[in-house]
Amino acid sequence: MEFNKKTIVEEFKTHGTDTGSPEVQIAVLTGRINYLAGHFKKFPKDFGSRFGFLKLIGQRRRLLEYLKKHKQSAYKTIIEKLSLRK
Repeated sequence: MEFNKKTIVEEFKTHGTDTGSPEVQIAVLTGRINYLAGHFKKFPKDFGSRFGFLKLIGQRRRLLEYLKKHKQSAYKTIIEKLSLRK
């Protein structure tokens, strides 16, 4: 599994120079989380990276809560695009 930040930013940006909107940040964090999840299947005893992995999950959760509170429509679309909730 490959993590490519540029392609993720291109897919989720809201305007030409957008790299920091909550939508882009959530998508990039999800890409990193998915990459690390695959890494932990291969290396289950990598506890040092696991701490950073849990921090990424918490950061994504906070960004999702912000988006849900301020931009309900964007929240719904990003949840569907990234298939985060069922």
